[in-house]
Amino acid sequence: MSQGKKSIQKSNKRVITRKTRLLAGSLFLAISLILQIAARRVPGFGQWYAVTIYPVLVRIIGGFFGLFPFSVTEFGLYGLILGIIWYGILHIRRPKDFCTTLFLITAFLACSYTVNCGVNYYRKSFSDYLDLEIRDSSIEELEALCVFLTEQVTNTAKEVEWETDRDFIRQAKADMEKLGMRYPQLSGFYPLPKPVMVSEILSYQSLTGVYSPFTIEANYNQDITAYNIPHTACHELSHLKGFMREDEANFIGYLACVGSDCAYSRYSGYLAGFIYANNALFRQNPDRASELHASLPESVRKDLQDNNAFWDRHEGKISEAATRVNDTYLKANSQSEGVKSYGRVVDLLLAYYRVR
Repeated sequence: MSQGKKSIQKSNKRVITRKTRLLAGSLFLAISLILQIAARRVPGFGQWYAVTIYPVLVRIIGGFFGLFPFSVTEFGLYGLILGIIWYGILHIRRPKDFCTTLFLITAFLACSYTVNCGVNYYRKSFSDYLDLEIRDSSIEELEALCVFLTEQVTNTAKEVEWETDRDFIRQAKADMEKLGMRYPQLSGFYPLPKPVMVSEILSYQSLTGVYSPFTIEANYNQDITAYNIPHTACHELSHLKGFMREDEANFIGYLACVGSDCAYSRYSGYLAGFIYANNALFRQNPDRASELHASLPESVRKDLQDNNAFWDRHEGKISEAATRVNDTYLKANSQSEGVKSYGRVVDLLLAYYRVR
């Protein structure tokens, strides 16, 4: 009799535990839903949240995880996958326990994403703070921008030859802090960007870096061609100021790098700008774009060749699928152009060039 009673107690306890998981998961989903609706439907909510609530989260959550010298998100992901598999094996005869636990984890991650990232897509864009005229530009204006960037890349490439001290991580943090002195919207706390140890995961997704909303970390692909790293690190750090649009993050990364005290960071910024602009010119005037590309110093063309070879090695069905997923993700967050929004940085570069 006592054994049977004990089994009933255990059964009741499992039922209560499952109900608790369902209740907690439902609460997380409700919070996420309310914030998403408010950001999309309530005028000014996204902006208010981005400048009042989110900076506090960056300081607390980003500050805490910034104490770790490695990407907590990366190792947390590995641990989560292994943990779910192990938990599933242990509870293979109790599918309800497994499903409610998985529901709770999914709901918590969805809530974390919304709180630390999703709402910020509906804030005031960085370009709205700038006194820039963003408009359709002529081919002549685009060509003039490309000529300017070609000159800057050439000049900074010469400076790089004499520079040996390249601490990409700390330099990116310093460059963003310096840019924050110019633009108050970018001022404040920045943790150090972190390399993804198994960066091949990002490479096969055609990603140079990623912002983690769960730990508020800026992560970068350490396997990419070196000149990409300073710009990528600044790009990812810009997301920690609530600017989630990819075109604007690219532009902010450009501004941070070209204003750096480090020649290699300036080289990274100008070369990134050159690639965006010259690719746009190539679609309009292939001969002129090719001519400018050919005029670059041999060391620069070598960097570009290495970069193309790197991505060629990682092209395939995985990268294509990842691009489609990224496109869907961006559109779901009201970036109607999807992955094409990355190309809108050229409009910002042109507007900035006109007032330089």
